[in-house]
Amino acid sequence: MRVLVTGGAGFIGSHYVRQALSGEYPALSGAEVVVLDKLTYAGNEANLAPVANSSRLRFVKGDICDAQLVSEVMTGVDLVVHFAAESHVDRSIAGSADFVLTNVVGTQTLLQAALHEGVGKFVHVSTDEVYGSIERGSWPEEHPLEPNSPYSASKASSDLLVRSFYRTHGLPVCVTRCSNNYGPYQFPEKVIPLFVTNLLDGAQVPLYGDGMNVRDWLHVDDHCYGIQLVADKGRPGEVYNIGGGIELTNRELTERLLGALDVGWEMVRPVQDRKGHDRRYSVDITKIGAELGYRPRIPFDTGLADTVRWYAENRAWWEPLKGRAALTER
Repeated sequence: MRVLVTGGAGFIGSHYVRQALSGEYPALSGAEVVVLDKLTYAGNEANLAPVANSSRLRFVKGDICDAQLVSEVMTGVDLVVHFAAESHVDRSIAGSADFVLTNVVGTQTLLQAALHEGVGKFVHVSTDEVYGSIERGSWPEEHPLEPNSPYSASKASSDLLVRSFYRTHGLPVCVTRCSNNYGPYQFPEKVIPLFVTNLLDGAQVPLYGDGMNVRDWLHVDDHCYGIQLVADKGRPGEVYNIGGGIELTNRELTERLLGALDVGWEMVRPVQDRKGHDRRYSVDITKIGAELGYRPRIPFDTGLADTVRWYAENRAWWEPLKGRAALTER
């Protein structure tokens, strides 16, 4: 069996690859894993260091918009797990062209190649942000897409492209939509690693607006576990929400991180709210639970403590990354 993982050197993709090559997913036992990653600022081969010597891993540096390269790496592939994406909201607000190119055109390039090669399953990893913002309750998979940022609009567009290849061509696709991920190896522009690494350096952390925006938190291990369930048993043409079941305001999250690093609110710097900042996200995970047996396994307090500890113990991994770009909260 051959698996193509796009964006496999990024935060979530590399976790999936490490788990796959470490025997955590029985269906992939003995499978060859081909990683296609452009190694943009958030892609890092060091994320694959724990499995770099595996004879089952093949790394290809390249762009998912490169049709010739995509065609070559798609040869003989049984399963595609498509993580590759531009994913930072603030960057999309500053300039959206790269988001449209990678998230929309890149996804179309992959779909076309997968169709040509007769791939057995294509799992497209998306986000809860495509639904927009919800005041109360939780989104089921059938909720209309109402994205509010250029990033989420580009992901919604790619979701619809994926759906169209199932409806038009019968390509066996599934879409997953996750809530906010956290865990080790996350690039330090996202809120948890940004706050943790700033506090470790004795620097203040930026809190948007009134801090009352609500997010559901999902450990990357639970997310990848859910993705593999969809790869194994998900019905072609279906969408599956994957959530963590832990909703916190940004202010509550900040309080927990301050407590974990034993510092006070003097380390928080209020900043002007983000343009079009979605107030609350919440996904309904009833479908994936009922159909595939998914449930989050890692308690948030445990996962957060482990994540803080990982950043404290792996300064050599994140210190060079903090100089790559101006970093802001997600």
